[in-house]
Amino acid sequence: MYYKFSGFTQKLAGAWASEAYNPQGLKPVVSTEAPPIIFATPTKLTSSYPTYDYAGKNKVPELQKFFQKPDGVPVHLKRGLPDRMLYRTTMALTLGGTIYCLVALYMAAQPRNR
Repeated sequence: MYYKFSGFTQKLAGAWASEAYNPQGLKPVVSTEAPPIIFATPTKLTSSYPTYDYAGKNKVPELQKFFQKPDGVPVHLKRGLPDRMLYRTTMALTLGGTIYCLVALYMAAQPRNR
């Protein structure tokens, strides 16, 4: 059901969808002139535009060669010290969180002495 504000009763009243979407006699404006044709305008050639290098140099091939080298090091540790530090920090936090959860479960399982 659709509703509109009635100017006579100053309340919401039931209405048809066309009345509810065009309240108080306002009707959508219909343009009498045709829109401009977009594809009929001539296009500029790409050589007329200046070339900007926003993205920089494409490093993907170099990184693929670096990460796919068969040197026996796992991919998540290929970049050396920063990767090792991040890996060890993540493992320490995971182990610490697991121990904390187990201690909390143990404490919750113990009855309280009164």
